[in-house]
Amino acid sequence: MILKKIVFLILLGIVGGCATKVLKVDKEQESRLKENREFEQSIQIVAVEEVSPSQGAVLKAPTEPTPETKLTPEKARQKPVKEKKKALKPAKVKEAVPPTPEVPTRRQPELESDVGFDGRRPIKDPFRVGEKVVHSVNYFKMKAGTLTLEVKPYAQVNGRKSYNWKTSIATSPFFESFHAVDDYSVTMVDYETLVPYVYTLHVKETGKLLEARALFDREKSMATYWEKKVTDKDGEQEKKHQWEIPDYSQNVFSAAYYMRLFEWKVGVEHSFRVAHDQENLIFRAKAIRKERISTDAGEFDAIVVKPEMELKGKYKPVGDIYMWLSDDDRKFILRIESKIKIGTLVSEVIEIQKGLE
Repeated sequence: MILKKIVFLILLGIVGGCATKVLKVDKEQESRLKENREFEQSIQIVAVEEVSPSQGAVLKAPTEPTPETKLTPEKARQKPVKEKKKALKPAKVKEAVPPTPEVPTRRQPELESDVGFDGRRPIKDPFRVGEKVVHSVNYFKMKAGTLTLEVKPYAQVNGRKSYNWKTSIATSPFFESFHAVDDYSVTMVDYETLVPYVYTLHVKETGKLLEARALFDREKSMATYWEKKVTDKDGEQEKKHQWEIPDYSQNVFSAAYYMRLFEWKVGVEHSFRVAHDQENLIFRAKAIRKERISTDAGEFDAIVVKPEMELKGKYKPVGDIYMWLSDDDRKFILRIESKIKIGTLVSEVIEIQKGLE
């Protein structure tokens, strides 16, 4: 189940229920779910206004000369006084000392590949503001819902420029009669270090409303998770937990975007850390083949990736999952196949907006 969440939100939630009653709450109760003063006091998020390259640098006005340096008419008529040149003594020649060779620094953490990176930054950034990839999620060849992946305008998180990624999923009208889902998450990731700061999760499903917040404190190497929910069965509930996290850990929602930063070639495996629900996990995926696929959004050259999850040092099967990434610099997620207890969920692209170039 953890791996399925890392691949995308709650794909299983689309077909995971059978209740038909939609949970209703009043505005006051909904406001209490969203309120989280501890989280809000820990983080400051503001929008970033981007300056286009065509605007160029801001030029300062020339500085006015001071009274001491301003040239008066009297000073202009005076002849300049020639200074006597002093004989120069030959300078002592020092023996050249060869520079100390720099020891190349390995990109951290060593668990991750450094191919295609300059330090923590990718040499070719796959993300563009305004990018939007829409999938149709199908179950037994029927449309169960829609999955949308977006790159929103940059934000400043505690004064640092950050990516702003949004993932949302909603059921189709037919499946709403079985189990309605209207969920989305927003995760913000530092632009320079590619380490997530926060994510927020908003869940509106049949019989349940939930608001969750997670904060990754890099200085203290601690993650904090808050959750408030109300259900038909149990009413209002709250929980909070903290745990230590390794450096450079992704969160459960940033992982699907983060994997697009790597260079995928057949036979190559990539790994990175994921911290979730008081566990520190290792996400691993291997590129197994290339193929050309035809979708409602067009035809694409793709590379097929098979993810796996290492749980406390051991591989535990959770059902096969395959992902198709566009075989180019953008690495759009084109298709996902996830085997569940009964049948297979297939999520395939129907629309791509590439965003600003």
